[in-house]
Amino acid sequence: MFANSPCASNFGDPRDINFCAPLKQLFDEHPSLLEKMDEFNKMVISFENGDTKTNWGEAITLLHEKLTVFVAELEPHSDREEDILFEMMVKHIGREGGPIAVMEYEHDTAKKNLKEFFTKVVKITQDHELVTKEKAFELFNHAKIVYTTLTDHFMKEEQILFPMAEKMLSNEEKKELAEKFRQMA
Repeated sequence: MFANSPCASNFGDPRDINFCAPLKQLFDEHPSLLEKMDEFNKMVISFENGDTKTNWGEAITLLHEKLTVFVAELEPHSDREEDILFEMMVKHIGREGGPIAVMEYEHDTAKKNLKEFFTKVVKITQDHELVTKEKAFELFNHAKIVYTTLTDHFMKEEQILFPMAEKMLSNEEKKELAEKFRQMA
């Protein structure tokens, strides 16, 4: 978030906000997810900039492994946001055209690209297809979209959505949020 953004001045530095436990949990889950995203993005860049002798099938297998680990951590985080936090916030700000609509769109974009990546890898594996450079780059593109979408998405959550939720949710709603998070564990 840029310092001159109107949103930045409304909420301040999110690290200075005393978030309720469930919002802090979501906030604190981002660094590990960002680290995994950085790993697979660096891998993609390395493969794309590598020499022409790259074994593209092996590259896709390695990327598949990284994305599998990432998704295992991402899914419960995403479920807590979509199924609990977003739904609680919708009661206050609605869904259409506001921050929840943007957050859901970005979640959908990331999920769609992850699904396409995994579906295509399964098909390649089942059909024993040779992974050409072109196929590999198509698969890399899905990973890059996930990376760029979620990197920006997490920043918006930290700078705007989580502080907004902290301000708007009542103490009762925060207790309900915490209880629902415990039930999902």
